Amino acid sequence: MTPLTEKSISEILEYLERSVTNLSKEMINLESQGNFEEFEYFISNQFDIRLENILKAKNSSIHHLESKMKNMIIQRKKIIIDSITKQMSR
Repeated sequence: MTPLTEKSISEILEYLERSVTNLSKEMINLESQGNFEEFEYFISNQFDIRLENILKAKNSSIHHLESKMKNMIIQRKKIIIDSITKQMSR
């Protein structure tokens, strides 16, 4: 298990933001008539899956992070999902 710093978590979150935002743009272009709640759920799940994959690659897990880092992830995820849903509602 590799201990992660706030800086490394921040870098992971920046990557995830770009990744999930790009995915959402592709999904919006492909399927503009889908259910909004399903779309939001899908994007949220993709964020979680991608985060866990990145952490596994670093020999870590969400369960091994400090509470402060978990809260940082939760807050950033909400900001990212809110931003994506705002863009979708335009």
